[in-house]
Amino acid sequence: MMNKTTKAVVLGATGGTGTVIIAELLRRGIETVAFGRSLPKLEQFAAKLGHPAGLSLKTGDVFKPEDVFKAAQGADIIFHSASVPYNEMSTRLLPMGEAVMEAADRLGARVVAVDGIYPYGRRKDEQPITEEFPKNPHTQKGKTKLEFERMFFSPRWSHTQGMIVRLPDYYGPTANEASYLGSTLDAIAAGKPGMFVGNMTVPREYVYLPDAAVMIVELALREEAYGQNWNIPGAGTISGREIVRIARMASGKSKPVIPVGAFGLSLLGLFVPVMKEIVEMLYLTKEPLRLSGRKYERLVGPIPATSFEEGIRETIQAIQSRQAKSL
Repeated sequence: MMNKTTKAVVLGATGGTGTVIIAELLRRGIETVAFGRSLPKLEQFAAKLGHPAGLSLKTGDVFKPEDVFKAAQGADIIFHSASVPYNEMSTRLLPMGEAVMEAADRLGARVVAVDGIYPYGRRKDEQPITEEFPKNPHTQKGKTKLEFERMFFSPRWSHTQGMIVRLPDYYGPTANEASYLGSTLDAIAAGKPGMFVGNMTVPREYVYLPDAAVMIVELALREEAYGQNWNIPGAGTISGREIVRIARMASGKSKPVIPVGAFGLSLLGLFVPVMKEIVEMLYLTKEPLRLSGRKYERLVGPIPATSFEEGIRETIQAIQSRQAKSL
């Protein structure tokens, strides 16, 4: 059953997932509040969208329940797509989630939390995993994410309903350097040497963010989807080498792209702390998880699946457009 959603608020509005969710909500005629810390960034984002009539901007601190509460007045759904850097995850992820849930509980609004696959831990085989796959994380980030899930679905939030949507690695025109592919595609688009995190020969799953937004909003508008985890799968698997090949063709440039493993990331971590935090997640580049979309298909229907050729081309073109404007 579709719920009667007329207004939504998106936390982390200017991030990669937040921006595509907002675009999808507006496309469906849903009044949308973009919430973020920086008003100039929000205004710049609104300008890119052409200042649509259904969009309003609210600033605040996602770690403060009162700020979220004020911004979400009258909202039916809160999309929690705000994130924290890897090197701050163990100390800041749960306080942020607590603040969001406290505000939602006071408002009686539903919450859709955008998350990843880390709580699943290692795969058992190469078969796509369902939402019922046992969560047995062996990394610190996976354990922290599992704590978040337990907090999120805690019975103490008695006036709100929530769902967690889980994405694999992602890419797209709005993706930034917070994604593994972000810096790789930025470098290729600019015709500069780049790096690729992890193994470049093992095919992995990636979801195109505009496709993910369609699936996330579809689920958010359905009453029966709440109280559960949902997989948001991509259009299949692809190796790093193939990604680079397609991106080079799209950009018309072919500078080298170097794979970076544990040693290289540890060295980079001396200057950029978040880099060394990626090391414990490198197992996913060698033994990647694939997400099953059968549960989504049973409830909603076919999964949007933009081809890698089209999605990477659109991403490179968007990056090059931004780079040209910045010059």
